[in-house]
Parts: sequence; C-alpha cells; structure tokens
Amino acid sequence: MKISVNDMMNSSGVGFGTSGARGLVSKMTDLVCYSYTHAFLAYCEKNYPSEKTVAIAGDLRPSTGRILQALATAAIDMDWKVIYSGRIPSPAIALYGIEKALPSIMVTGSHIPADRNGIKFNHPKGEISKKDETGIRAESFEVEDSKFDKGMLKSPATLPAEDPTAREDYTNRYIAFFGEKALSGFTIGMYQHSAVGRDIITDILTKLGAYVKPLGRSETFIPVDTEAVRPEDIELGIQWAKEGLDAIISTDGDSDRPLFADATGKWVRGDVLGILAAASLGIERIATPVSCNTALEKCGLFDKTLRTRIGSPYVIAGMQELDGEGKTVAGYEANGGFLLETDITLDGKTLKALATRDALLPQLAILVRARKELTGVEDLFKSLPKRFTASDRVKEFPTEKSKAKVAEIAEKKLGEKYFGKLVGKLVAEDSTDGYRMTFDQGDIIHLRPSGNAPELRCYIESDTAARAEELKGKVLAIMQGWKA
Repeated sequence: MKISVNDMMNSSGVGFGTSGARGLVSKMTDLVCYSYTHAFLAYCEKNYPSEKTVAIAGDLRPSTGRILQALATAAIDMDWKVIYSGRIPSPAIALYGIEKALPSIMVTGSHIPADRNGIKFNHPKGEISKKDETGIRAESFEVEDSKFDKGMLKSPATLPAEDPTAREDYTNRYIAFFGEKALSGFTIGMYQHSAVGRDIITDILTKLGAYVKPLGRSETFIPVDTEAVRPEDIELGIQWAKEGLDAIISTDGDSDRPLFADATGKWVRGDVLGILAAASLGIERIATPVSCNTALEKCGLFDKTLRTRIGSPYVIAGMQELDGEGKTVAGYEANGGFLLETDITLDGKTLKALATRDALLPQLAILVRARKELTGVEDLFKSLPKRFTASDRVKEFPTEKSKAKVAEIAEKKLGEKYFGKLVGKLVAEDSTDGYRMTFDQGDIIHLRPSGNAPELRCYIESDTAARAEELKGKVLAIMQGWKA
C-alpha cells in the first residue's frame, strides 16, 4: 500500500505537537508508528547523511515496548542498524545520538496519561525543528500490506540486547563536570514514581556524594505534570520534608522536565528554577517562552533575554538567534526543562552543549551551588525578585474548541469582560503563543490551548504566591464554563 505521511497524520489523529508526535495509544497502531519512523529515517537520509544506524529508547508506559518494536521493524526493513538503549531519559538518548552523529528516537508521552504515548525524533545534530516536521510530513512510500493485520504488525522485530553506552555517557557527563564529592553531606529525597530516569538519577546523585532517599516509587505509570503539580504531590512534598531532607528532586515521565522542592517540601516552579540554574551556571543569554515568569528580566542577571513561543523547537530557535559574540547561551521552559546551546566552563571543567530539554542539569546546578556556598537551597531562591506563577489546565477541552475560544477573546478583546472584576484594567497583551494579558494591578493571565493533549491551559503571575493561586482557581472556574 502507498503511505502518505501527511494523509496518515490527518486520518489517524496522531500528529506533531510541541514535542514530537503524540496521540491516544489506540490510535498509535503499529502501522502509524512504523510509518512515522520510515518517514523520519528517509528524511534523515536526504537531509542529515550519516551511517545507517538509529538509536532508540523509551519511557516506562505500558505501551512503550510495543511501539519500540514497531520502530525497530521499520528501521530494519529500511536496512538500518538499530541500537536499543533501553528505558532511559529523553536527554540521554539525545546526547548519545549527538555524540555519535546518529539519528535517535525516544518513545514517550512525557507527562500525559498512560492512555496516550508519543514519539520524539532527533536528527544527528539534535531535536527536529518545525522545518524538519514539514519535511517528514511530505514523505510517502510503499509498505507491504501483508505485514499488517488491522494496523498491527504480524511479526514485529525483536529488540536488540540493550546497549548501556547511552546510560553510561549521561551518567559520566555530570559526574565529570560537577565532581564526585560535589554533593557530599547533602541528604536528597528522590521522588521516583514512574519516571524513566529514577534509577539513573539516583545513581548520579549517589556518585556525587549525596545520601539519597528513594521516595514514592511506583510500578504503575503516574502522569506527573511539572507545570500542574497534583494536590497529592504537594502533600507528599510537605510530608517528606519532615524527614530532614536538604531538597527533593524528581522529573516527569521521560525525565526531561524537573520537579524540585527545597527543604520545606515546597515544589519550585520550573521557570523560577531555570532562572537560578542559569545564574548558577554562569549563563549570559537566555531564551524562554512568553509564558515564563517575568522575574527573568527583573533580576538583571543576564546580558540578553529573548521570549519565544511555547515548545522546545521555538526555544532552540531563540537560542540560536542569541548565540554569538562568545556569550554563553541557554534556554528553559515553564515546565523546567533546561537546554544548553553553548559549552560552559565552571571551575576549570567544561560541559558540552546539549540543546534539548534536560531535567537533571538545572537541579544539580542549584544543589551544587548551595553546597559550595554552605547555604540552604531555599535561601538561594530568596535572592530572586518576588514574582509568582501558578498554572493549571482544564482537561478534556477539545483542541479546536479551545483554540477558537482563545482566538475570540483576543480578537474581541474580551479580557476585561471575563477577568476585569478580578484583576482590573487590561494594559498590555501578547499573542506570541496563545493570549497573554497584563492588567493594571500587576497580574498576568495567559491562556493557551495545549499542543499535546485536549486541554486548555492557564498561566497566572502575580506579586505573591497566595494571590497567584487564588487567581488561578477563579480563572479556572471561568474557563470551565467555556466547555459547555
């Protein structure tokens, strides 16, 4: 049969979002996953020539193993060699591909529920861009009908034996840079849940000299969203802090987004974590999405900052725009994922660039700084301007409906109609991504349809944490009414 990737995307409901292709597991048939992989590798052959070897890895979702087999089958049918790196963090497989100049693929749905999954593609130089996505969509090819039965492979390939190199390289990256005793004397809680990096990160922390206390390990997949921390995780953080921990660290499902708490058990927003991490690493220029906390500009710690649309491809493009004049450049997202555009040198040691989201680097940067300065992690955060962000989402809000609603509010300038009684007069607006409104009392309300799931997100910023949380609840209640 003839496969047009563009047509397949439209008919299957599995399309590119802000971080790879994602969809319901029921829609991600072997044929869909096989076709995506075929298109990606064919595109790489034309645009990023390398040896015909692809590295693949996955997270801990129940559907990941089956999808990995579909990927491997497509690669083998195209005469590509497959390196299976096991269940490791997204940044670890990306790092391996970049270092070996090979394409790599991560099977992950990140933070979204287990009934969904996704595929994240990296060409030999890093994450695919929006331009690359367009090229992949344009691919078409022939597939043997006899290989599939109702969209599922009759004889999927067996995955090769796990190659530990990617796991080892990712571990050694941080041991070599920070040093084996960098966290000596610290007691750190590692909230493991079902994060794919739970064992690797525990190992790295231990090798850096910390005493690590594993917490909350689960063999059932838990959709931890670092931008919308669950009430039960807020409570767990408070309870765990009573055990005398210097900090608690965790990640989302594929371990490219951090979840970090200080000694009080309070989870820190990813966009605040990014500011302090960048400062701790000596970064001079920052690219970050428009949704992130404005303490970035108010702190005055950086030579230049650039606001982008939401999604790592846009942050990467922003970092590339800032790169030059010998300046160090990094980026971060509201979810905390940290991207390193340039090499950095600290205490005579150099860390190579890794322009893809990483959960571990920002957490380590702050922990190591606190250890060096003999201070509590919470004291480091007190040095930043007092701007507080709260975010959440209305679930099961159809994507097209949420897009239409946000567009209506922006075009008809309905911000004051919906929110004026809460926040006053609208004084500035930004449509870089979604609709971001600044009001005369200093509050910010940002509405945006999710790029990964049928959800409508809101980001609230204010001068106090209590005010931000209060506004979030009231704004969410208003948004819930739009579903009717």
